[in-house]
Amino acid sequence: MLNMAPWIPTLPFLSMFVCGAMFACKSQAIRNATAWVAAAAVAGSFLCSVMVVKGFVDAGSPAAGVTVPYFEWINIGDFHANFSFLIDGLTCVMLMVVTGIGTLITLYAAGYMSGDSGYGRFFAYISLFIFAMSCLVLGDNLLLLFLGWEGVGVASYLLIGFYYRKPSAVAAAKKAFIVNRIGDFGFALGLMGTFVLFGSIAYSDVIPAAHALDVSSLTGWRADLAWWIPFLLMMGAFGKSAQLPLHVWLPDAMEGPTPVSALIHAATMVTAGVYMIARLINVFNMNPTALAFIAAVGGMTALFAATIALCQYDLKRVWAYSTLSQLGYMFLGVGVMATTGAVFHLFTHAFFKALLFLTAGSVMHAMAGQLDLRKMSGLFSKMPVTAILMLMGCLALAGVPFTAGFYSKDIILTEALIKAPVLGWIGIFTALLTAFYTFRLWFRVFLGETKYEMGHEHHGYPVEHDLDDHAHGPHEMPWWPMNAPLVVLAIGAIAAGFACHGWMEGMIHNSTAAVASHGDAEHHHSVHTFVSIVAGGGALVMIALAALFHWKRRDLTEKIANAFSPVVTLLYNKYYIDECYNVLVRGVLNMIAWMSYIVDRVLVDGVLIDVVIGRTPRFVAHVGRMFQRGRLQGYGLTMGLGLAIVLFIMVWKVMAG
Repeated sequence: MLNMAPWIPTLPFLSMFVCGAMFACKSQAIRNATAWVAAAAVAGSFLCSVMVVKGFVDAGSPAAGVTVPYFEWINIGDFHANFSFLIDGLTCVMLMVVTGIGTLITLYAAGYMSGDSGYGRFFAYISLFIFAMSCLVLGDNLLLLFLGWEGVGVASYLLIGFYYRKPSAVAAAKKAFIVNRIGDFGFALGLMGTFVLFGSIAYSDVIPAAHALDVSSLTGWRADLAWWIPFLLMMGAFGKSAQLPLHVWLPDAMEGPTPVSALIHAATMVTAGVYMIARLINVFNMNPTALAFIAAVGGMTALFAATIALCQYDLKRVWAYSTLSQLGYMFLGVGVMATTGAVFHLFTHAFFKALLFLTAGSVMHAMAGQLDLRKMSGLFSKMPVTAILMLMGCLALAGVPFTAGFYSKDIILTEALIKAPVLGWIGIFTALLTAFYTFRLWFRVFLGETKYEMGHEHHGYPVEHDLDDHAHGPHEMPWWPMNAPLVVLAIGAIAAGFACHGWMEGMIHNSTAAVASHGDAEHHHSVHTFVSIVAGGGALVMIALAALFHWKRRDLTEKIANAFSPVVTLLYNKYYIDECYNVLVRGVLNMIAWMSYIVDRVLVDGVLIDVVIGRTPRFVAHVGRMFQRGRLQGYGLTMGLGLAIVLFIMVWKVMAG
């Protein structure tokens, strides 16, 4: 069964070309079939993943993993990089997320994107993304990891800018691509440094060597490399997973279609940084300072994004900042060496955040593109199924006891409270804020007086009423193919925590992400109990407060907002980070570009090219042309004058000598 691994990336790779060819056809029926080709390919990858996981378990779940060769890729001198796959516990978890959640989202998108002019193109891009993400998590070496890393970046750029006639979507796609290049520059240097230090890029060589390395015994450039490699790799993780200060691209990425937000920016791509650190945890452990920095940035990102989410009114942007916050939890987890908790939270987060984004897409679809929380209320009566499904996702995100988010988040908070108490308390406070802003959104959208204001867009373009029945107001989505996948996600959002807890511990223990446990087990248990009571009980209290302020007494919210208007304005404007970047980064770059333009136009083009190179030869030619009249007497006179001048010079030199 392990030999089915090559089919996992191959099926979506083939689907990409088939969907592209079908999209090029003139027949609308053939174009409409692209969704089912892509869904079949991703579902096939999921089935292959299930078989691979079963094969890994049947093989005894070896901690070192099993390498499955595909084909020879690069073989130059001492440098070898094969297209081979490493199957271990971490790979199995990630495959379930990428292909399993990917299948459900692709099915949902088949209904959500219907009627869009770029229908076939969309599913070709989705196939490209699944292929790249599969390579990223399956690869057994750093180069294949980098191939998948950059592949998902390209797919993200294409999907965020899917509505390429919409300026805001194009700007968001460019922003995501450019910001990620900053992180990827450091990531590439880190990969090169790893090869130089260890002489290999294969996980089977690098990870055991890093684990056995005595950093204190290194000297010179080797010691410097061992210190810098984790920081350089960290840059790539911060960019891809949108951590401070490279977080600014993720909220703007909501310009892409909602299934894109669910698949790429909630469930899979943005977790690539967490996966990479967990995979290379022994490499990062060469520099404990880097791990401490990762934990600190994760904790601050979690708090930073949660406070912004409190004051946002765009439905998808609330979930976008929530994603930033939850990614911060995951980085906090890997930073304190709680890799089981971090990967477990990655797993559970994929269920409930994909569910929340897709139910937000259902609301957006039913409201003709309307996303403003201030322009909708009491939609439970219009969309009860969507409301209940989103409620299940909200319960998991808020960390309500016995939901998926409760189990995974508590593991991280427990380890953080033991190893970095300040960050642990920041995490607990953030968990309380999360419960509040999560149910702030749900109460505002679905409860209270029924009133709404329809939007004016259909998939980013003006509404065409022959395509949708928006004129009749909000309406429930069809069960197939839209609500049925959401039911599966909802079950996962509730049950994945207690159902997969033991399985997750076993998988991480049998992978390169495994770390040795230290400390008093009894003390650890008591702290975990404390965190469960405080975080779980606090979540219920914050939900009650959200019900008071955003359901029963919304007038109180307005009064409090007016009383603290400077703080509300600061949070609503996202701490003015984008404006600061515009002045300090974009403004400076624009000034340098303008100065370079002036130098190019005036000095290079004007003085050097036009005057020196262009006009000087023309002037010499013009002067020479004055003596070229075609008259023999003139030539004779010139020759005589020249001869006279030469004789004069000779006589003058003789007399002077």
